[in-house]
Amino acid sequence: MNTTEKFIVQMPKVELHVHLEGSVQPQTLLKLAKRHNVVLPADDIEGLRKWYTFRDFDHFIDIYMAISGCLRAAEDIELIAREFLIGQAEQNIRYSEVTFTPYNQYATSGLGFHEQIDAVNRAREWGEKELGARMGIIMDIPRHIPAKEGGLIAKWAIERYGDGVIAFGLGGPEHGNPPKKFQSAFNQVRAAGIPCILHAGETVGPSSIWEAIEVADTQRIGHGVRAVEDSKLMDYLRDKQIPLEVCPTSNICLKVFPSLSEHSLPQLLGHGLYITINSDDPPMFNTTLTHEYLVGQKTWHWSHDLIQQLVLNAVDVTLLPEHEKIDMRRNFEMEFESLKR
Repeated sequence: MNTTEKFIVQMPKVELHVHLEGSVQPQTLLKLAKRHNVVLPADDIEGLRKWYTFRDFDHFIDIYMAISGCLRAAEDIELIAREFLIGQAEQNIRYSEVTFTPYNQYATSGLGFHEQIDAVNRAREWGEKELGARMGIIMDIPRHIPAKEGGLIAKWAIERYGDGVIAFGLGGPEHGNPPKKFQSAFNQVRAAGIPCILHAGETVGPSSIWEAIEVADTQRIGHGVRAVEDSKLMDYLRDKQIPLEVCPTSNICLKVFPSLSEHSLPQLLGHGLYITINSDDPPMFNTTLTHEYLVGQKTWHWSHDLIQQLVLNAVDVTLLPEHEKIDMRRNFEMEFESLKR
């Protein structure tokens, strides 16, 4: 391991774009399937790992829904949340803002929303106490559901805002499911003072990003990498410093770009946009947040200073109280200086 690799592995980190259900490892899914007598495409770890290997977006959704179908009890939710936090702590990720889609489990297994949030909160408390790894929940609408169901999810978010839930989001297939489909839900949560953070500009271009801003006043853009297709949007994002949650490996797997060398990230950085680095659905894309930084450095020859700035960007745009962000930034800066010696 060279000096830069060691720096990346050891440095403190924050992650803003990672899905709880999408963090479930194959061995955990197999355990859950056996617990609930669910038949999966494979019944051993090797077979499941092969099945997990990314093929296309439809296959990705199939895996995601299979995971949701195995989450049938509160203890299952607590298990995956604890395992997620263990994985984050192993990477020195001190704080994560995690997208969670309780509607999927509610719809497939009848698992109650409050049971799910209570389970996540038990894991959150354990993770902070035992691992020093904290997280907040961005509860999202899966885009493919009927618009009226968005109101139910908005109601859930309002009921638990400040109790684990820190924001309201929108994820899933962009095609045919624009943000305005759920305008009413976004109006409800915004009226309650809840920030919105939407996925946009991944499999659909700039129009999706513009609409996320107009419909929900999104505080960050999940992905946003196709902003390069609209010069006015690039200028707007730069001038407003609306953060982008960029997930490079995910973008390649989902064929947003043919390869890392053709990814828009250098253009986004070069134009002065506010960039953070994230992993999205780590085991599905065979990545981690640490790996994303390692890949970025190897592909684009990032300096230690740029890597540090990308980490601090994430710290500065968390939804933590301002005094906590200031303290975290100060502590991170001290650790970075120590690592550089």
